[in-house]
Amino acid sequence: MHNLKNIEKIIKEKYGNSSDLVFRYISKFSNSLMYVYLESVSSDDKISDFLVKNISNNNKNLFEDTLSFLKNSIYSSHLYIETNLEECFTKLSNGFTLIFVQNSSKFISIETKIMLDRGVVESTSESIIRGPKDSFTENNSKNIGLIRKRIKTNDLWFKEIIVGTKTKTKVTVSYINGVADKEKIEILLDRISKINIDGILDSGYIREFLCLEKKNFFPKIKSTERPDLASMSLLEGKIVILVENSPFVLITPSTLIDYIHTPEDYYQKWKNVNVTRILRFISFILTIVTPAFYVAVTTFNQEMIPNELLISLAIQQDGVPFPTAFEVLMMMITFEILRETDIRIPSPMGASISIVGALVLGEAAVSAGVVSPIVIIVVAITSTCGLLFTDIDFVNALRFWRFVFLLFATISGMIGIILATILLIFKLAEMDTDGVPYLEPFSPLHKEELKDSIIKAPINKLNKRPRYLTNNIKKLGEKNV
Repeated sequence: MHNLKNIEKIIKEKYGNSSDLVFRYISKFSNSLMYVYLESVSSDDKISDFLVKNISNNNKNLFEDTLSFLKNSIYSSHLYIETNLEECFTKLSNGFTLIFVQNSSKFISIETKIMLDRGVVESTSESIIRGPKDSFTENNSKNIGLIRKRIKTNDLWFKEIIVGTKTKTKVTVSYINGVADKEKIEILLDRISKINIDGILDSGYIREFLCLEKKNFFPKIKSTERPDLASMSLLEGKIVILVENSPFVLITPSTLIDYIHTPEDYYQKWKNVNVTRILRFISFILTIVTPAFYVAVTTFNQEMIPNELLISLAIQQDGVPFPTAFEVLMMMITFEILRETDIRIPSPMGASISIVGALVLGEAAVSAGVVSPIVIIVVAITSTCGLLFTDIDFVNALRFWRFVFLLFATISGMIGIILATILLIFKLAEMDTDGVPYLEPFSPLHKEELKDSIIKAPINKLNKRPRYLTNNIKKLGEKNV
């Protein structure tokens, strides 16, 4: 049997008598009732509407059968009869109100959570040219709703796992039953359930734990703020991971080609999409190779340059006190610092500072004879090509390999670039995500999947899901083909 004063003492000890703990006693007729909540995460209006008004308006002896009365009179779908106080501390921290009755062995927990989340707004990390403007938020229920709004089938399943001994964070694994590979789902659920850490504050924690096996700079799990991209991935047979308090959901398995595609590719005419996809693929190569290629042809392989251009480069280089490789390295680091500054400082100031900084520093460096003008052009092309990709982990991988290629080119010119290319392909080829090769559909080669790789076929030709994701490959009716 519960003594209300003892219960209050236990809760205060557990929470260190925290300033946001609120206890209130209600005495009516022959017995007493106490409810407790954390005012920082609970709504006073909900508590008043659900609990206090019901008790105040009742003229009968409330405590003759208190639990039955409260259960039948409180209008909330999240009301539970509890017996174990220790298990309810997490609920209390999640915005529940606990209701105790003097000398009763049971008590009630009722959800009175206050909304501490922002509303559904446009994505801030992925620009939307054409398509839905909504994005995921920090509210797990809203995120699930944004997906259900798009995929209205009972085969859309969500499995919830609590991760974090202190934060008790909800991690929700979403997939379409009958489409996603069951073995991949079971393996993923098992790996997430085995994560043992004090707290999960963002989906990046989960991403890090799921990618511990092999060290490689290229990401194996894609993150996005866009519900339309998550829904597309589910329909393809992929698995989506939602993490409470994070607006970024994870998509697995992901391959290299996923980072070159965008959701807008499926909202536009296929011929126009093919042009932009080819541009992205060329930019992927240029942002890695351009600085290394410049160093190689100006330092080791001048025979590759036409005589007129070689004379022009030599004139520009005259008077510059540093080797070409050092020039390029110095300007690349400077541009990366400017780009990081653009990301970190407030957005109204960021773009202007980075643009002015790039113009002023570039012009001043050339005027002072520290670097040649062609180096500024080379680094600008490199940085501009890198801006086509939004996933921060993918961008960081491009940065890393850009410096690797530059190092190889500085040591042995074009031979070094060839060796670095072989190394890059080898590293990409050995990667896999949950058994899916990272270079799918190119290695191993699947001709059917090439219809939606660098070149996109008309939508009526994309009638099958990728075989490396699921055995349920048919997704378009025969009459549409």
